[in-house]
Amino acid sequence: MKILIAAATRFEVLPLLNQMESNRILSNNLIICSYKKTEIVFLITGVGMTATAYYTGKYLSDEYDMAINAGICGSFNRNLEIGSVVNVYEDCFSELGAEDGNSFLTLEDLKLNGVSKISNIKFKINNSVIEMLPKVNGITVNTVHGNELSIEKVIHKFHPIVESMEGAAFMFACENEGIPYLQIRAVSNYAEPRNKETWNIPLAVENLNNKISEILNSF
Repeated sequence: MKILIAAATRFEVLPLLNQMESNRILSNNLIICSYKKTEIVFLITGVGMTATAYYTGKYLSDEYDMAINAGICGSFNRNLEIGSVVNVYEDCFSELGAEDGNSFLTLEDLKLNGVSKISNIKFKINNSVIEMLPKVNGITVNTVHGNELSIEKVIHKFHPIVESMEGAAFMFACENEGIPYLQIRAVSNYAEPRNKETWNIPLAVENLNNKISEILNSF
């Protein structure tokens, strides 16, 4: 197999990189590794949907059997414990649209061509570890939520479980290239007024990397 693992930052996949049997750095954002009989290419895209869409589209090709977007996320649902790992099967560009007074209009509301929501329903990846992960929907944003009013509005409009700054952009690139893909994320914090004392990024990164390692070992 040949797998692309895309992450916004090297930090988010560093434990996994350290497990690789060999690695060859091609550039600041591309590392080719081997793991058992699998070739794994790590793509460090940088933070945000613009960088993610560009670099994923640039390097993704039909030579890959699958692609994984690995990262941390915030959760709107407190039933998900900090550190929980989820499979984001549906994502959307929640800021793509127009304001109409106090209302927000999506591309669909505006009857404009374009993609605002993506669901991973075309590709079935047979893997027992993946199947056991909670499947959640998410939103992809330029500004992570930290205001009670904006949190209330986005929950009312989109009913998201998690949010990231890259997920939908990665999914959009994979959909258009026709490559089977997954968005696997671990919850590092809750969507609430910014309070870093309640975050646990190290736990989220540890659990994320352990779970992706399980996925790789179960093929």
